[in-house]
Amino acid sequence: MIDKELVEILACPGCKSDVELIGNKIVCKKCGKKYPLRGGVPVMLIDEAE
Repeated sequence: MIDKELVEILACPGCKSDVELIGNKIVCKKCGKKYPLRGGVPVMLIDEAE
């Protein structure tokens, strides 16, 4: 699992908005892009977003 403090400092690389952890994805609160976690590390690459 990812540390909540890390999620609080992350931002969506696409629209620069805040993100939140939902299940095993980092989800942008504005544009809705979902970024995967791999081995507990967020992959914050636009090309990897759903």
